[in-house]
Amino acid sequence: MKKAIFPGSFDPITLGHFDIIERGVKLFDELIIAIGINADKNYMFSLEERKKFIEDCFAHEPKIKVVTYKGLTVHFCQENKVDFILRGLRNPADFEFEKAIAHTNRDLAPIETVFLLTAASTSYISSSIVRDVIRNDGDYTKLVPKTVRVK
Repeated sequence: MKKAIFPGSFDPITLGHFDIIERGVKLFDELIIAIGINADKNYMFSLEERKKFIEDCFAHEPKIKVVTYKGLTVHFCQENKVDFILRGLRNPADFEFEKAIAHTNRDLAPIETVFLLTAASTSYISSSIVRDVIRNDGDYTKLVPKTVRVK
């Protein structure tokens, strides 16, 4: 069984994440959306909200599981018998950053990183842009799945 993890903070999940997940789930028997917990970060949405946004978004997809985790992604992979890490690439800067992480992860454990290019229509979207739009009362709904709603 091919299991992959798609790790991130998902603060919030964007249409770019959605695109990678929808395409990635076709490649694996199980895709774990893993929300990393970083005590040093100030999140706009609570962990529970972020998890619910994703669970509601993919409630129809039995191959997707949503979990939270702390610590190194490779340790999570080892503990859960996951052989692949799925990552999305928007631009060359993403590639350079993700390449360094992938090499480090492979040095730490026998885990392969699989990269998918984001769709051209979502390649400009990032969670930080979405948060900025929300903070400034812009129309964030064009950038996120319908399950993401600000109170």
